[in-house]
Amino acid sequence: MAHPTDSTDALGFLRLAEDIAREAGEMLLAKRPGMSTASGDIETKSSPTDVVTALDKASEQLIRARIQAARPGDRILGEEEGEAGGDSAVRWIVDPIDGTVNFLYGLPEWAVSIAVEVAGRIVAGVVNVVPRGEVFTAALGAGAHLSAGGLGGERLRCNTGVPLERALVATGFGYGAGRRAVQGEVVAAVLPRVRDIRRGGSCAVDLCSVAAGRVDAYYERGVNRWDYAAAGLVASEAGARMGGLNGEPAGPGLVLCAAPDLFEGLHDLLASLDADRDA
Repeated sequence: MAHPTDSTDALGFLRLAEDIAREAGEMLLAKRPGMSTASGDIETKSSPTDVVTALDKASEQLIRARIQAARPGDRILGEEEGEAGGDSAVRWIVDPIDGTVNFLYGLPEWAVSIAVEVAGRIVAGVVNVVPRGEVFTAALGAGAHLSAGGLGGERLRCNTGVPLERALVATGFGYGAGRRAVQGEVVAAVLPRVRDIRRGGSCAVDLCSVAAGRVDAYYERGVNRWDYAAAGLVASEAGARMGGLNGEPAGPGLVLCAAPDLFEGLHDLLASLDADRDA
């Protein structure tokens, strides 16, 4: 397993993150058939629809152990166990399973996501879409790539020149009933203005789909740093623009991602709908 030699080695971080994400994915794929919606391995978090499985926790523990062995002074922020570590300028941002409900139901839209942040800036990101055998990678300034079926990486570019009315737009929904009600109102208003809507169930996979040109844009309220850190770099390195509403950065308020020419039109539509509000 390759180890980065210093805090600026983006490609070294990428190699290490990819090795770890692949190992976690292999573990999850091997253990997934034994899962059951009736088992005691399932808990809830923010609401009865917000689930976490024993394998979410096992995946994060594996990832943390591998990072700590290779880079013992670095900090780690994970969805399940929060932030811990040393005083390094390097922070790893981990989502052990993005798309847990899909994972639970045997749907293919779930991924292991690992990003590396140096002094507050994401420099490397890996999104391993395990059921598809697809690994999306990006290093800051080095582009975004997709490796599928063990084959070499394909350079990714997002779709450009797509007007709003012909845009295929991915989105997602939160777990709280009040937030979902507002998101339903927003998507109902967006739908007549675009080609169509897609709801995959994983922020990381949706952002990588923007990078790969499988959808033209993505927006969602309520996603967390670990959901979009790695995939956001993949999308940005593929030429997409990431942000929030009204000049805010991408964040829990709203993540919006599209080619720069489409970003403006979709942004203005979402801003007119107050898409970053709650009930």
